[in-house]
Amino acid sequence: MNPPVLETKKLVLRAFETKDLALFAQYRAEQSVAQYQSWTHYTYQDAIELFQSMDYATFGSPGNWYQLAITLSETDELVGDLAIHFIDNEQLEIGFTVAPAYQGQHVAFQAVSRFLNYAFADLNIHRVIAITDSKNSASFRLLEKLGFRREAHFVQNILFKGAWGDEYLYALLQSEYSFS
Repeated sequence: MNPPVLETKKLVLRAFETKDLALFAQYRAEQSVAQYQSWTHYTYQDAIELFQSMDYATFGSPGNWYQLAITLSETDELVGDLAIHFIDNEQLEIGFTVAPAYQGQHVAFQAVSRFLNYAFADLNIHRVIAITDSKNSASFRLLEKLGFRREAHFVQNILFKGAWGDEYLYALLQSEYSFS
């Protein structure tokens, strides 16, 4: 299966291209973005290595992670990314990052909504999950707005940047999703 090209009124979700990597590395290097991510410093070389490690020809293969670029439809400028983990043939895990200049502009809401429509309608996925730091209120509020249910609060389950941290696990079933 090929990675999708998904459109909203203002956005396009598509496979990453080499031209996206400089902006990708730039916003991932910002402290406000890295705060809730596994990295502290993110370089252009990190972006290249991630890009080269993804084989879009195997898109949809269980056990693999893929990144989709979130771009502005008018300019094709990268404004964020959507991470997709095909847990198995029936379940996905997602994660999302938006460049600071575009946060608060409904980019993540539009992108994740469009992807959920695709996952549930076209891929016939049964369940989508997302795991977020319990302090990342912007992330978990977005998941709740999309209809995700908090299924777990993991207490001090992850050693994160030198301290034990809590995480929330959210899930949404196809049968619970309101298609738009």
